[in-house]
Amino acid sequence: MAQVRDGSALLEFRTVGTITRVSAIDPATNTEVVIQGPSSAGRATLTRTAIAKLNYVLGKRAG
Repeated sequence: MAQVRDGSALLEFRTVGTITRVSAIDPATNTEVVIQGPSSAGRATLTRTAIAKLNYVLGKRAG
């Protein structure tokens, strides 16, 4: 299963009101996923969720 190594994913955070949108990109495959969550959840929680989703998508594409 393909997985993103720690620190290798590119992350972008955009906050609008009480919602933060996080884009996570795997630079090796140019795969991008987007999650949205409450800003109150904290950056660490949103990062962990975005990386988990990115790993899930990479795993599905790997077969």
